[in-house]
Amino acid sequence: MSDPTTRDLWAAVHAERAALADQLSTLDDEQWAAPSLCGRWSVREVVAHLTAAASVGRVRWLLSVLGARLDFDLHNRRRLEEHLGATPQDTLAGFRRVVTSTTAASGHTPAWLGEVVVHGQDIRRPLGLPVTTPPERAEAVARFFVSRDFTVPSRTTAAGLRIRADDSDLDVGSGPEVVGPTLALTMVLAGRAAFLEDLRGPGVPTLAGRLDG
Repeated sequence: MSDPTTRDLWAAVHAERAALADQLSTLDDEQWAAPSLCGRWSVREVVAHLTAAASVGRVRWLLSVLGARLDFDLHNRRRLEEHLGATPQDTLAGFRRVVTSTTAASGHTPAWLGEVVVHGQDIRRPLGLPVTTPPERAEAVARFFVSRDFTVPSRTTAAGLRIRADDSDLDVGSGPEVVGPTLALTMVLAGRAAFLEDLRGPGVPTLAGRLDG
């Protein structure tokens, strides 16, 4: 896989958001209120968080974090509540408005693709919705994740392991091997233990231990 350009990455972000918005339009109220894989957040709260992430630029993000006294959980909660709306339909309408946004808190475009790829699966997996993310799109996120600890300690999680996909060109690192679909590898690097069951290889117990820790 050749390195995607910034334009390629933003096009992928927009495609991921659009596909997720289409799936969200089919949900009933019970599904909107269902738990996601993202901590204590419901499906609806995850969507509001995605809208917030696409609405807050660098200066506003910094002011919000400082206003929360560097409490990132509080910062995220405040911005989430700002975009939740009164009903699930309001939440979805807000998300649709940012589908083509290129607003971000930093210039790490692969991270913002990761934001929608990971949170999209946080929603789809518990609801049993079809996966729409192509392996090559998840590969761009996984390569970023193994290169640094950004919003999640993904580089630390992958350290000393060979991470190899069976559906893309992803093959990075050395050590005990972990093999599986690119999207599952990406989700585990993001700390989602639910996707460990999709992986195989002698490195999986090490990964599982790191996520438990």
